[in-house]
Amino acid sequence: MPKQKTKSSAKKRFKLTGTGKIKRKHAFKSHILTKKSKKRKLALTHSTLVHENDVNSIKEQLRLK
Repeated sequence: MPKQKTKSSAKKRFKLTGTGKIKRKHAFKSHILTKKSKKRKLALTHSTLVHENDVNSIKEQLRLK
């Protein structure tokens, strides 16, 4: 039986925290920043956790389950 590979796209986008939660970055911070407020851009800078509804599918992609 061949080895199972992780999805390269998921590997690049998600990281595990020390407690086992999955961390992600916000979208919409790459271009067309002139119309976005400073407050919004600052909030998009920080990373956040993946929503609990998506955790199982991401763990599957990362082959953690």
